[in-house]
Amino acid sequence: MKNIKNIIGYNFKTLISFELLYKLLTTIIFVPLFLTLFKLITKVTGYNYLTLENVFSFLTNPLTIIFLLILIMVLTFYTLIDISTIIIINDASATKKKISVKEAFSLALSKSLKVFKLKNISIVFLIIFLIPFVNLGLTSSLISTIKIPEFIMDFIVKNNVLVIVYIIFSIILMITLFRWLYALHYFVLEDCSFKVARKKSAKLSKNNKIKDLLRILVIELGIVFIYVIFILLGIFIIILLSKLFSKTNIFGNLTITIIWLLIAISFIVMILLANPISYAIISILYYKHKETNKEKVKHIVVKNEIIKKSKYKGLIYVVIVMVIISASLFTYLLGNNKLNFNIEYLKNMEVTAHRGASVMYPENTMAAFQGAKELNANWIELDVQQTKDQQIVVMHDTNLKRTTGINKNTLDLDYAEIATLDAGSFFDPKFKDERIPLLEDVIKYALENNIKLNIELKPTGKEIDFEKKVVDLINKYNFKDNAVVTSQVYEVLENVKKYDKEIKTVYVMSLAYGDILSLKDADSFSIEASSITKTLVKNIHNAGKEVYAWTVNTKESITKMVELNVDNIITDNISLAIDTIYENKTSDVVKEYIKFVNDLLK
Repeated sequence: MKNIKNIIGYNFKTLISFELLYKLLTTIIFVPLFLTLFKLITKVTGYNYLTLENVFSFLTNPLTIIFLLILIMVLTFYTLIDISTIIIINDASATKKKISVKEAFSLALSKSLKVFKLKNISIVFLIIFLIPFVNLGLTSSLISTIKIPEFIMDFIVKNNVLVIVYIIFSIILMITLFRWLYALHYFVLEDCSFKVARKKSAKLSKNNKIKDLLRILVIELGIVFIYVIFILLGIFIIILLSKLFSKTNIFGNLTITIIWLLIAISFIVMILLANPISYAIISILYYKHKETNKEKVKHIVVKNEIIKKSKYKGLIYVVIVMVIISASLFTYLLGNNKLNFNIEYLKNMEVTAHRGASVMYPENTMAAFQGAKELNANWIELDVQQTKDQQIVVMHDTNLKRTTGINKNTLDLDYAEIATLDAGSFFDPKFKDERIPLLEDVIKYALENNIKLNIELKPTGKEIDFEKKVVDLINKYNFKDNAVVTSQVYEVLENVKKYDKEIKTVYVMSLAYGDILSLKDADSFSIEASSITKTLVKNIHNAGKEVYAWTVNTKESITKMVELNVDNIITDNISLAIDTIYENKTSDVVKEYIKFVNDLLK
């Protein structure tokens, strides 16, 4: 910890200034630029939008491959500048030399340009894929959001073989990362090729992988713990001061505001120092292992330029004072109820039971639908297939084996045969009497119990009048206002609209990118949760359409969907979703902590 403090502290202003500048550039310029470039790729290749239906053809398009390779190289180069600059500043601090942002950046730029040489191409794998996957905080802000989509992780978790493969794959990646842990230091500080840097790193970390991993984890967790304690202490002091001073006391409001500003500033500093601290730990271990192995430690040659004092220093102080005064006034007005931010939600967020209450009952059965009603779900999501005699049955899979044990397709059997199959024992023997229901029976149940249906059509291409038969059933029971017809195949929605334009349609998408609003036959969009962004929700809402998020099963992901203001959460865990939505609209962790402190001080 002492060594970390020395490395971070010696060129602290340079580190903070560079990270602040780089993160601002990333947020304001480069992220929009990269998104614009990606949009340009889709435009040039003729794809106005990307969904699961067309993403494979898009990715295999020769023009797409060329453009994406260029984009990946540019992203790697940009990220490498960030990491290299931190390594160089830390190295200067290790030798007790001052270095300016300009000099550190210039050196990092010259080092990073080497990424475009063929012998250094494996650095792309390290920066773009390996570091984000392992996710130890050793990455740039630009690629920190790279992760495996949630729907893919859900699919993996539900398959034991895939879980084992995923664990083995993760271990291999972890071992690879720790073999390459010092490669960037060799690459930047010793000016060697990345191929040579990898070999040197593997040799240096040969007997230290587990120890180094533990050191990094313990120190980073320790720093986070200290910071959380600092924040909680700050909030405690603020509440204590608010008890001592009245709401109309200017001095009290000024003091509280200053503490809030200090907390906010410390939060920003913590974000800015996240990368430098991680690489400071690696730098310390790098120097330590080299000395132990009696390797010569090479350092960057610093010119020791005189760093001029900023002529804007006085202006900065004036701005800080103005911020404090403005914030104090804001706190005063808020404390005296002069400002009111209690805005009601225009529309309540709804919860859809995925295949019914499928955590507690066999999916897509009447038991699951009755369970969803008992748990107060607003909607039931179900899947429909067509039988040989053109009946519409509720079944997710085309093949019946997973849920009934019969290795036949729904299209190969009449409903009379399907109706005899056991659709519950696969879940639990106590449900052996459950049968595969007709969509018509489920619509009747929904009408009687005032619950809405999300009817997903899963065509194989061999059905006869599939969409028309579903539309006819909805109209037969005058069920338009309580149902939406959904599908992952856009042509299905087009066909539904041909039969009845008034029936609401929802396009189910694992991936949602580009001008999806040009899909006019989709009244709303059901999107895999990890693909949903604030901008996407805003654009869809501005078009007068809704966003359904699927399949959201953890408190963290449900909370995120609430924050993004989606309209409907499709989940396997109905109670968790309802409780989490309520909690997020009425409270949060900070409020609970404040309530706890207030009760303590009474």
